[in-house]
Amino acid sequence: MDSTGNPSHPPGAPTAPPDPSAPSTAWVRPALAALLLATALLYLWGLGASGWANSYYAAAAQAGSQDWTAFFYGSSDAGNSITVDKTPASLWLMALSVRLFGLNSWALLVPQALCGVATVGLLYAAVRRWYGPIAGLIAGGVLAVTPVATLMFRFNNPDALLVLLLVAAAYATVRALETASTRWLVLAGALVGFGFLTKMLQAFLVLPVLAAVYLIAAPTAPGRRLRQVLIAGLAVVVAAGWWVAVVELVPAAHRPYIGGSQSNSVLELTLGYNGLGRITGNEVGSVGGGGGPGGGGPFSGQAGPLRMFGGQVGGQISWLLPAALILLVAGLVLAGRAARTDRARAGMLLWGGWLLVTGGIFSYMSGIFHEYYTVALAPAVAALVGIGTTLLWQARAVASRGRRIASTLVLAGTVVVTALWSATLLGRTSDWYPWLRTAVLVGGLIAVSTLLLAHRLVRRAAVPALLVSAAVALAGPAAYAMQTAATPHTGAIPTAGPQARGGFGPGGGGRFADGPDAGRFDGTGRPGDGRSGLGPPGTADGAGQPDGGRALGGAVSGGQVPGGPPTAGRSGANRGGPGGLLDSREPSAELRELLERDGDDYTWIAATVGSNNASGYQLATGRPVMAVGGFNGSDPSPTLEQFQRYVADGRIHWFLGGGGFRGTNGGSSASSEIAAWVAANFPTQTVDGVALYDLSSGRQG
Repeated sequence: MDSTGNPSHPPGAPTAPPDPSAPSTAWVRPALAALLLATALLYLWGLGASGWANSYYAAAAQAGSQDWTAFFYGSSDAGNSITVDKTPASLWLMALSVRLFGLNSWALLVPQALCGVATVGLLYAAVRRWYGPIAGLIAGGVLAVTPVATLMFRFNNPDALLVLLLVAAAYATVRALETASTRWLVLAGALVGFGFLTKMLQAFLVLPVLAAVYLIAAPTAPGRRLRQVLIAGLAVVVAAGWWVAVVELVPAAHRPYIGGSQSNSVLELTLGYNGLGRITGNEVGSVGGGGGPGGGGPFSGQAGPLRMFGGQVGGQISWLLPAALILLVAGLVLAGRAARTDRARAGMLLWGGWLLVTGGIFSYMSGIFHEYYTVALAPAVAALVGIGTTLLWQARAVASRGRRIASTLVLAGTVVVTALWSATLLGRTSDWYPWLRTAVLVGGLIAVSTLLLAHRLVRRAAVPALLVSAAVALAGPAAYAMQTAATPHTGAIPTAGPQARGGFGPGGGGRFADGPDAGRFDGTGRPGDGRSGLGPPGTADGAGQPDGGRALGGAVSGGQVPGGPPTAGRSGANRGGPGGLLDSREPSAELRELLERDGDDYTWIAATVGSNNASGYQLATGRPVMAVGGFNGSDPSPTLEQFQRYVADGRIHWFLGGGGFRGTNGGSSASSEIAAWVAANFPTQTVDGVALYDLSSGRQG
């Protein structure tokens, strides 16, 4: 179908003159402008309330704005001790923004919001080309108000840029399919490759789908299709591999340590911790992952076919997931035995394949899985809803009587399923606007009745039926999206919407929704028993340390004196006290002044275990802080010998207690050795509940 919703123009066929009786499309541009403006308002309004959001990435963006080496590698500090545990493309975007506008919440988060607006626009363009503007507007609107999309396009994790690049790759594939264009297909491959530089192997989940759809439906000979796909594959390798090649070829002594790896290798990080390990659960040095069938670990919930519908995950993405699956099947049935190059079927295969492959892997992966990963499903769900609804609506008007009846019944059934599922999800937050659940159920009954009435008796009821159906379908997710936009989010594991029963709350902490580890994490976003934040021996305690900090060197790792618990502070950070695994701490003015004193004389004003602990001090002072052991404190960076050399050379001023979390899946013990050596050999003082060791004192023993 063309951009007006008419059947698509076959390649090489003569162009028909304009039909003066065709319906006007003058409304399309204003409607698109309204959609993009509403999306921008949703994603930008009150954005600064989240402060640093994920301080782990905020600190790395700060480092990249201060030092070009840190920018290139994605270092967590401008001293280039270690990188974040991802490829750095999303950091490049934020670091450039910080260079231009200074370090502040808006400079960090506005790029993500603009990625969201661009993603909605690109999805509209991709769907409209073959299915018309109404389908495109439905798809764009559904994506905009998907709760997890609203969350991640207002947050500084890598997912915002990743989703934009993948939707852009899908758009390029659509363009390539129209004329068997090598240029567009190569662009699609390059965009997926750049997606790898954003979030590693997750970008490749859509790759087999794009390649398969092109091989099936491109209007050219089989041999040429295969050659084009191979060329596009080469584009993927070049776009993704150039940075990997540089990092692997540069001697380790001349670049930062690759965070998240145990051997200082980006290839190990790609295939292990951030790659196949996420599927198998074999993530050395991590703090989660099930490591077996049906596993999932404390960050994952229960793996299985219903993961996308259970607990807190359902409220993030699944509002229209049943509808998308129903409409996918209906669309493929409508395509029937159409020609191999039929665009209606090709589009359903593209977006349906995206949904099934990515959703299937998310459902069964046994490694670390977070609810916000499901933002990668949002474009596919939105596209299928827009396409399927439009195809069924058109079938009511032009198909045979039997097909008209079937299309109406499928539409009505989809509305029923959507209303019932929305009511179920709203029931998980029954104290939050309880009337909305009733309204959705009543609206669903009215919509279905009107749809059936329009088919049987009153044709004029068709448009009102469609509008009521849209209201029913979008009421729940739109309400969750607006609640998400109105709520500040901080920490490493944000979630959208109000707190569901047994699920995470809006700030990134809270109990897990389901699975064997439900209740193991409390509302502070740190490991605990789900009540006091204090775990039993061998688990993590309220300070984010195994065994009360003993595994990281006794008192030095705990970093908190009795009677001095951290309290909530600005931007979701806790004032004073040590940092935890999933959040940072904002140091007091006294502690900050002490850290900044003589800061120009040192490469790192301080070192501390764990990246989130380090990020709070670094963002507060604007100076590099070494994250010993990387994100979890389980990376062998630096080794004890390297750390001792840094101290001897006068490159580190302070060692700060607290932070880090030795992984349950093994990893290095270097951070424990460093913490123990510091505690045994340097004088200590306590400031604002934090143990400080002066490494410049020259006094040991």
